[in-house]
Amino acid sequence: MKILVAYLSETGNTEKVAKAIFDSVSADAKELLPLDNVFGLDDYDLIFCGFPVQAHSVPGKAQTFINSIPQGKKVAFFATHGSLRGGERAASAFHQLAGIATDLKILGTFGARGKVKMDLLDALSEKPEHKAWADEARSAVTHPDEADLHDAGEFARDILLKARHG
Repeated sequence: MKILVAYLSETGNTEKVAKAIFDSVSADAKELLPLDNVFGLDDYDLIFCGFPVQAHSVPGKAQTFINSIPQGKKVAFFATHGSLRGGERAASAFHQLAGIATDLKILGTFGARGKVKMDLLDALSEKPEHKAWADEARSAVTHPDEADLHDAGEFARDILLKARHG
């Protein structure tokens, strides 16, 4: 089985989770690459695709990459975000994937908290409609932590089992 772990990371959060996923899967061949360095997707049996949630959605660069994945390909998505894990804001990007990745075989999704740039949080705190989220995101300053990375590894192993037997 040939596996690709591709990611978009601006602050290093998503890259840390990508590395945890990469280190947790065993395969005949596997690659860990930033989205910008991925060329040709046909030869991969399974693609893990990661991105930072931005404005509660999938960033444009990640959407472009997802749209380039061949129809029917087995994929798993992971994302980092400042919101509480499992919260509505964090989940909104995964809901958006349903409309983007309609022709792909999605085996699962995983979200982990990640620190958000303080200057962004400071700016958002000034706007009443974003203040509550900015306050919530400030508590993500120590993430992704060891527990998040462990959970990412468990996610990766579960997805690998699904890919091999499904």
